[in-house]
Amino acid sequence: MENDIESRIRSQFSEFSKGQKKIATVILDNYDKAAYMTAAKLGEMVQVSESTVVRFALELGYEGYPELQRAVQELVRAKLTSNQRIQISDLRYGDGDILDGVLTADISKIKYTLENIDRASFHAAVDAIVKAKRLFIIGARSTASLASFFNFNLRLISENVFLIQAHSKGEVFEQILDIGPEDMLFAISFPRYSTNVINAVKYAHAQGAVVASLTDSTMSPIAKYAKYVLTAQSDMVSYVDSLVAPLSILNAIIVAITKTHREQVTARFDKLERIWDEYDVYAKR
Repeated sequence: MENDIESRIRSQFSEFSKGQKKIATVILDNYDKAAYMTAAKLGEMVQVSESTVVRFALELGYEGYPELQRAVQELVRAKLTSNQRIQISDLRYGDGDILDGVLTADISKIKYTLENIDRASFHAAVDAIVKAKRLFIIGARSTASLASFFNFNLRLISENVFLIQAHSKGEVFEQILDIGPEDMLFAISFPRYSTNVINAVKYAHAQGAVVASLTDSTMSPIAKYAKYVLTAQSDMVSYVDSLVAPLSILNAIIVAITKTHREQVTARFDKLERIWDEYDVYAKR
């Protein structure tokens, strides 16, 4: 699937000035190098001024160079292999304090997500989860841990929550075979997108089920089939992606559901606490 910035560049390429065409070519052919360059450094690389780079970003419809840079970084994350990611992270962090660099970047991602998430979609997704006859949750590979976390917490307050095991294509369809209009699929996927998750979303949508997606952008392949799209910024740390922002969104959904169904949730936890205590589920201090 062509990335948004790629499609913007290709559709406008003939209209660019000579200098802008140089920038566009570098982004298309050497996006891994351009992703973490400042506007000045990118301009120096293609022998144009920093202001030309900034104007290029505006010409593409971005609010400024930082927004264009994030789009290039998304392109990197979607296309690079694991070893290429490691090489990029080495260049990004260099000899600096890795702990400081990674945690500071995570803080920035949560702030960016908070400022840009569609709050109406968030609240609508929460309402849809509550109303769904059955809630199916799917994540694969790196996002399987997010799906498992979400499933664990929602299962404590509802019996109609099901975690889809997405190890193989056939296994996915067997678990959502009879999904229908009264059900909901909550799909989680970030670059590099899992085809198992994409196929599950397509199938659920075709069966009339409500689909919500937690992903990196509205251009994500699982956003296309979702009624509710929740976007969170994730970023390449090494061969893995940082998933602190999407985890925070899942936390917020759990808290919102708990708040709106306080009596039901309280009653279930009263019962659970008695069982946990009787059967020594948790160690006593």
